[in-house]
Amino acid sequence: MMGLASMLLRVLGLCVLGVVALQLYFLLRVASMAWIDPQSTAFQRSEAVRILREKGELPWRQQWVPYAQISPHLKRAVIAAEDAGFAEHSGVEWEAIEKAWERNQRAEQRVQARRTSGNARPPKVVGGSTITQQLAKNLFLSGERNLLRKGQEFLITLMLEALLSKERILEIYLNHVEWGEGVFGAEAAARHYFRIGATQLSPYQAARLAVMLPAPKRFERRPNSAYVSGRAQVVVSRMGAVELP
Repeated sequence: MMGLASMLLRVLGLCVLGVVALQLYFLLRVASMAWIDPQSTAFQRSEAVRILREKGELPWRQQWVPYAQISPHLKRAVIAAEDAGFAEHSGVEWEAIEKAWERNQRAEQRVQARRTSGNARPPKVVGGSTITQQLAKNLFLSGERNLLRKGQEFLITLMLEALLSKERILEIYLNHVEWGEGVFGAEAAARHYFRIGATQLSPYQAARLAVMLPAPKRFERRPNSAYVSGRAQVVVSRMGAVELP
């Protein structure tokens, strides 16, 4: 009995040590990003594997550009569309998470009600992620959704906010976020959709790109749709109130 307890304690100790080592790895990786531009993200690598497997080739557009070479219009548009409180919050918008949780709970209740009629469909999961949280997820984590992964995302978010400036977080985000299949970063998106560099984007062009971010592959098929155009006008109207880091 004592031998079993001792073995369980050793296993538990190894698990704790593994968790601590993983957090230290993430911490060192994040710290290095203060002066080293990350070459790729976990999401990009998984996408590259998927595209290569499905198509047998890898069409890829991405080019890192410094913060100063990204149009201020795009910075304001993305913040206005994705995370209005980016410059003020500490990486997590608790109120947005609470509202998202409530919406998801209502969606789950509707699904439960439909199950009795045999017409149940999976609920649409609504997130409350900030730009920093999205960056944390894209940099290091898989796309699966569970409490353990969300907890890890939260810890990495705190690391990013503690070790990097808001300007650096936005710079890395804009250089690695997806804007279509195999299209990553502001420079590639500007050239793909408008045939210009990221520094030349107008307010309306920037707003259109920002509107695409929640579902870039879907909007890539119809970049000039009525929804994208109408939503872009709304984003343009909000950009003047955005505070840049």
